[in-house]
Order: sequence, then C-alpha cells, then structure tokens
Amino acid sequence: MSGVEFRHLGRSGLIISEIAYGNWITHGSQVEEDAARACVNAALDAGITTYDTADVYAQGAAEEVLGRALKGQRRDGLEIFTKVYFPVGPGKNDRGLSRKHIMTSIDHSLRRLQTDYVDLYQAHRYDYETPLEETMQAFADVVHSGKAHYIGVSEWKASQIREAHALAKQLNIQLVSSQPQYSALWRVIEGEVVPTCEELGIGQIVWSPIAQGVLTGKYLPGQAPPAGSRATDKDNGFFVAKFLENQELLERVQQLKPIAEQAGLSMAQLAVAWVLQNSNVSAAIIGASRPEQVADNVAAAGVKLAPEVMKAIDEALDPVVDRDASKTESPRPRP
Repeated sequence: MSGVEFRHLGRSGLIISEIAYGNWITHGSQVEEDAARACVNAALDAGITTYDTADVYAQGAAEEVLGRALKGQRRDGLEIFTKVYFPVGPGKNDRGLSRKHIMTSIDHSLRRLQTDYVDLYQAHRYDYETPLEETMQAFADVVHSGKAHYIGVSEWKASQIREAHALAKQLNIQLVSSQPQYSALWRVIEGEVVPTCEELGIGQIVWSPIAQGVLTGKYLPGQAPPAGSRATDKDNGFFVAKFLENQELLERVQQLKPIAEQAGLSMAQLAVAWVLQNSNVSAAIIGASRPEQVADNVAAAGVKLAPEVMKAIDEALDPVVDRDASKTESPRPRP
C-alpha cells in the first residue's frame, strides 16, 4: 500500500487524486461542522486533492461547509467539483438543466464554495424536459466565462453521453467525466457506459464504491442493521435497502472477508481497490463521518489486486451482481 496516487480525468489534461473526497449525506446534515472539517483535514493530510459536492447536498450547506473547510488552502493545488440539476428551492425554475437554472446555480455554488471557479461542473442527472442543446450552450457559457474548467455528467446513459459529447465538441468545451454508481456489486455501467466513455476519452468518477457500506461486511444476514449505520438513517436508508433486501447478497459479501484478509486489506479497502482496477475509472469517491474512515479508505490507493484476487471476488459475488445496463438513477419526465 502507498499514499494517494493520481490519474488523468479521462483523456483530459486534468490530473486528480484517484481517491476523491465527497460530502453527499454527511456535511451539513448528518455530521456536525467540526467533525466535517476534521474529515476534510484528514483528507488533505492524506494527500487527497479532489473534492466532490453538489448544490443540492443538504440544500447548499454541504458546499458551504466544504468551502469553509478548504479556505486557506492553495486553490490551484485542489480540484473542486460540484453539480447541478436537483431542486434547490420551491420555485418552478429552481431545478433541472435549463439555461436559467444553470446560470443561477453556478453563481450560488461559487459563492458557497468561496471560490472563483470549479474545476468540474457536472449535470447531476439527465433533464428530459430541457433541450440538450440549451443545456450544453449554458455549460459552454459557464466554461467560457471562466467559472468552470471542464464539464461532466452523472448517471447518464451511453446514448445521452455520446450526444452531449458531440455537442460539447461543437461548442469548444470538454466533457471529460461521468459520475455513476459503481461497485463490485453494482456494475451496470460496464456493458455500455464504460465502452462509450473509453471511446470518447471520458473518465469515470465513481460514487458508492463500497455499496453504501454493504461491502464493509457490517450488514450481517438475518440481523438488524447496526445502530447509527446508513441503513438506519430515516432520510437516506432507502439507498441501502436494495442491497439489504437480498439475504443471499449479504451472505456472499461475507465471503469477501477471507479474500481481504489474505490480501492484507480491510473489506472497505478491498472494495475501493476493486473499482480502481478498472482503467476507465479516474477516481473513486469516498465519504466519511469520522477522520479514521478517511485513513482506512485512502489505504486502498495504489493497490494492485492480483488476477487471482479479482477472480475470487467475481466468484464470490457473481450470482448477486447487478449488470442491468438500463438501470440508472435518472428520473423520467413528469406526466
């Protein structure tokens, strides 16, 4: 094991830490600000330079906490990412990827983050109600005004990514990232999204590499979730539910424990290292409510899993892995 290593974001010139720190769910909601700052400090101390957030996380509070936590750091030594799409207010234009919402949201995000620009501005989901041409022109204007350096997408299908990439080229901007859910249990991007992105030079910045904590092995078959775990969170427990409803899945996850031990890793480290073996993955996003969680996950950086370890993981999980390419988180248009 070694310290944090770095990768290019797709085929762009931007170099990011292969472990990125994200503050979805935690900052501004579950975790008090002092603890959140301690986690960011732990990430900085570990060599993490890449920080991912979104305008909707804790209704803007997550961006504010991150901005305060990073204040005083050398800005050109960091890569700060944020996203736009989900509702951030009661107004009819406080959501989506319309020009109005994008141009308003980038200014609000920059103010909350206390920065003049973000390195990457991502469409948090696909907007079926706004012409893609309008969305991409707005993103182009954000980039050309210096408020973002690159653009990306999150949970878009391969066909949507391809169309957006073509428009981005016409507009002289770089669409360099896809931010999907990806783990040893959730491999829905492998069939279509990854091959398309490899062709187009787009890198994956993956979220939930430990499957909402399931791949740590803490959720045991036939037992109630541990107190204080994400599964018991009234607001976000549903993200874990799709895994916990499957007892065979929980049983098979336990088979990873001896594999991790033999590799000299914790189960969380094994899970993060697994996603980083995919050459199209530019970074794995980790979250934390305690500084020690950051240190544990960072230990997965630079780990090269032997072919026999990868084979053992596949054999343990194969019957419960989801590879359905049609499953993305993008909401359908309203009726």
